[in-house]
Amino acid sequence: MSGSHERSRSVQHVPVLLDALVRMISPISGVWIDGTFGAGGYSKALFHAGARRVIAVDQDPTTFEREKDWMSEWDGDLEIHGGRFSKIDQLVKECDGVVFDLGVSSMQIEDADRGFSFMRDGPLDMRMSRDGMTAADLVNSASEGTLADILFCYGDERASRKIARAIVRARAKAPFHTTLQLAKVIECCFPRAQSGQKHPATRSFQALRIAVNDECGELANGLMAAERVLKPGGRLAVVTFHSIEDRMVKRFFRLRSGQGGTVSRYAPERRQSSKTFVLDTSKPITPTSSEFALNRRARSARLRIATRTDVTPDNMDPFEIGMPRLENVRK
Repeated sequence: MSGSHERSRSVQHVPVLLDALVRMISPISGVWIDGTFGAGGYSKALFHAGARRVIAVDQDPTTFEREKDWMSEWDGDLEIHGGRFSKIDQLVKECDGVVFDLGVSSMQIEDADRGFSFMRDGPLDMRMSRDGMTAADLVNSASEGTLADILFCYGDERASRKIARAIVRARAKAPFHTTLQLAKVIECCFPRAQSGQKHPATRSFQALRIAVNDECGELANGLMAAERVLKPGGRLAVVTFHSIEDRMVKRFFRLRSGQGGTVSRYAPERRQSSKTFVLDTSKPITPTSSEFALNRRARSARLRIATRTDVTPDNMDPFEIGMPRLENVRK
């Protein structure tokens, strides 16, 4: 077993808003999809709350091997699939509920070999699936304009153009290979951080991770896939961790519950003729102070839940729910 795998097992991943989610979707029965398995916290909670079968999905190839010690407890009732949650409608025709816990897990962040963190030196990777383009590939090849767009749209980074210029200048001397190499270039674009302030590279690393893993496209397609497989009365619960994700989920639920709305004031309002969901949460559920005390990463978490109706969904363009428009980021 590799050292990085041993380290990942020692990191405890605390599922955020788990108690609130179980309380809101109870009583639980039938078949559920855990689209972001991670350490299995939501899958275990679904079983304990009454689910008969859980279909667990995760694109990280290390996930199921890491958690195999406890998975045998539900042997035959826990069905595992490696891959993206946007494809869940290819795994089952219908189900009673779908749960998405978005973002990067504690195990992935703490493992320097995965390249998600600017606090630990490691290869500039950031791939959740270990396939395709790495963050190093992206920062070493993308144009200055594309990099600036990624940092601004996915990280809300106001210094996006300055950082993009600095990256292009630095890579002309030597290509980027490690996380700290990139973090130092980003740090030089800002005044020295004061105590208590976020690290200057926080937004940029988030943006690059989102781009590398096509997280916005995955979310948009995952929401629509969940809509297709849910039975009437089935529940869709989504936990988000940054404003882009939460905005997309909010707009999807608003449109699909017949509340209309628009991505911008300049775009025509779109209203679906029939409701495919009824909202269970008019406002997002947020962590309690005690939960935040146990897990500081819970600060930005937002939980939204809706119940499926019996209406057949129509087609939807992912950009209708606010997915950022970026060209030539992923080939």
